[in-house]
Amino acid sequence: MTIPHRHPDLALSVLIPAYNEAPTVEACVRRVRALPLRLEIIAINDCSTDETGAILDRLRGEGAVDHVIHQPVNRGKGAGLRAAIQMATGDVVVVQDADLEYHPEELPALLEPIRRGEADAVYGSRFQGGPRRVLFFWHSVGNRFLTLLSNMLTNLTLSDMETCYKLVRADLLKRLPLQSERFGFEVEVTARLAQAGARLWELPISYSGRTYAEGKKITWRDGLAAVFHILRFNLLPPGGDWRRT
Repeated sequence: MTIPHRHPDLALSVLIPAYNEAPTVEACVRRVRALPLRLEIIAINDCSTDETGAILDRLRGEGAVDHVIHQPVNRGKGAGLRAAIQMATGDVVVVQDADLEYHPEELPALLEPIRRGEADAVYGSRFQGGPRRVLFFWHSVGNRFLTLLSNMLTNLTLSDMETCYKLVRADLLKRLPLQSERFGFEVEVTARLAQAGARLWELPISYSGRTYAEGKKITWRDGLAAVFHILRFNLLPPGGDWRRT
């Protein structure tokens, strides 16, 4: 039997994309910084029109944030994350949305399968029984449909492909030929990890979804775009030798 190689002292790079998240971004950063982990925090201000950029610069000056990327124009979540991934110096990378729908306190538990050497990537699933705020029925249906379609093409058995919490070994993530500019990022990462033969785990997480009045930005148009991205990224993978894990 092969014994997985343990990694007891992994450093986690937390990427925080933010567009007009002034009400929550500071609380998000401080909750991440309080985690009992070796941390690097990289925040991406996607040309916000509120005080998000100024708040992040202040937090950078205080040492709560390690790096701030200011996008000169609003390019989308995927574009900002691609820039931050290349900057990251940690052993593992995860995205933390600034709106605090996801709870940073759960990240240490999600890191464990990678720390034990049993996984290359760990997904935090909102649909495996963790506590969650009761909100939109059709959002749930849409997420499950997109996950099903993705699973059919990746041959995976994920329960929540669209989750924000995807912890991925940094050396593997940096090799993936990512192209997404906006919300296709979740679909593309999943397709590329499957194509690379990565070892994926899922663990349950809690979820505090927002209403549109509270600032939620995903719409039905993003769902339609996700269907296109699932077909595109799974059926037309790029060539090259990036598929080695």
